[in-house]
Amino acid sequence: MEEKAVTPTPPSTSPAIDPRSGFDAVSRTFHSLRPPVPLPARDRPLSFTSYAVSLLPSPLPSLPAVVDAATGDALSFPDLLSQIHSLAAALRTEVGLSKGHVAFILCPARLDVPPLYLALLSLGAVISAANPASTAAELARLVGLSKPRVAFATSETAAKLPGDVPTILLDSPRFRSFLAGSGGEVPPEEEVGQMDVAVIQYSSGTTGMVKAAALSHLNFIAMVAGFHASRKLAAERRRREAPDVTVVGAPLFHSMGFFFLLKGIALGETTVVMGGGGGAREMLRVAEKYRATSLTASPPVVVAMARWEEKIDLAALEFVTCGGAPLHEAAAHQFMSRFPDVELRQGYGSTEGGGIARMIDREECLHLRSVGRLSQNVEAKIVDSVTGETLSIGQTGELWIRGPSIMIGYAGDEKANASTFAPGGWLKTGDLCYFNQDGFLFIVDRLKEMIKYKAYQVPPAELEHLLLSLPGVADAAVVPYLSSRGGRPNTYGIYCETARK
Repeated sequence: MEEKAVTPTPPSTSPAIDPRSGFDAVSRTFHSLRPPVPLPARDRPLSFTSYAVSLLPSPLPSLPAVVDAATGDALSFPDLLSQIHSLAAALRTEVGLSKGHVAFILCPARLDVPPLYLALLSLGAVISAANPASTAAELARLVGLSKPRVAFATSETAAKLPGDVPTILLDSPRFRSFLAGSGGEVPPEEEVGQMDVAVIQYSSGTTGMVKAAALSHLNFIAMVAGFHASRKLAAERRRREAPDVTVVGAPLFHSMGFFFLLKGIALGETTVVMGGGGGAREMLRVAEKYRATSLTASPPVVVAMARWEEKIDLAALEFVTCGGAPLHEAAAHQFMSRFPDVELRQGYGSTEGGGIARMIDREECLHLRSVGRLSQNVEAKIVDSVTGETLSIGQTGELWIRGPSIMIGYAGDEKANASTFAPGGWLKTGDLCYFNQDGFLFIVDRLKEMIKYKAYQVPPAELEHLLLSLPGVADAAVVPYLSSRGGRPNTYGIYCETARK
């Protein structure tokens, strides 16, 4: 089939678009200021696995593809590709998995999880990974949403799964034989479309009930393509010639950990998986041991790193990607003082919307309260949640986004889909945001967490930022307090002497 690529129209072709902010005054839409990234033609059959393999150089990288931080075991790129091939063949012929079948995965971070993920994606099967710390009741709810054909677990986690789900143990001789392969004939692969469901991830969305977000192969192809383009642009600015080694602090069932694992493999990097345990101390130890060039970390880990006083050698570290929750400006300043040569790249995304905004260089990292600029190929609107009016630069409202990284929809929940999607393919994020005149995105709060006090809407995050700026406050939370005079914000703070430093 002839290679075709779809290149989004550069926003600069419209005279109504402000080149500084990306705001189109006619359509009231914010456009990404980054160069658009060509994507494969959408009618071209292409699984994420095939796309990822197509990006790898020949010969394959000599560095490890994946390292298990807990054991020190590593998997090379040739071995990874071999295991993907063997496992896909075994899952087709011996388990009967095929396109559209859901595989429920319940296990901690292990070295056999990456080949399992990519083998399933190559078949067109659907990955549904869950937190191994979940209770049996919670898992029963998730299994009911995803309706898996088979589950993959370990000896320690399998007992929590419903008894009617056929389960394969990753620590069993049978699964190890799948990885090794028999060397037999491999049945022809089914055609996998880019808009086929690749992953089901669980999210509360804009309401509190857990829902099953269905994500396509295209969602992940588009996000990796953006990182691939950014990396090529940044290659000339690198401080040193060192292999790319990323320590992923988020669990592999989490949207952030899942994506950064896939991204690292596709871009030929070494990905060190931690599984979300150990906190800042363990992450720093792992980063030092493996000469990490980048880390993915949550705000609490970044705060702990900023206050780190013990000796640590992070000479190879170039940047830290922080996401998952807002990072206070004071903590960002403290981090930059502690690690002046390390870029603190804040970003913003969601299970439903993928990678929405991020920072990609040192200049952008100076905008500490922002979460960066819109990612490649992403459009956005700011909408007044009461009047429905589309707002402009500097005005706060609900963020709506559109682009190739947003989900297909919530599986089996048309009511949630109707309230989440707007005409024209816009996804309502449920986040209160605004853009400044330079196209940087700022998160104010979650719409569902707004506290109504008399005629006012009080964003808890703004009060929390104010509390965290006070000397001696290590952490803070603001929650609504109902009284006969109407809802009022109630504040809680954690004080400690070390927070004053």
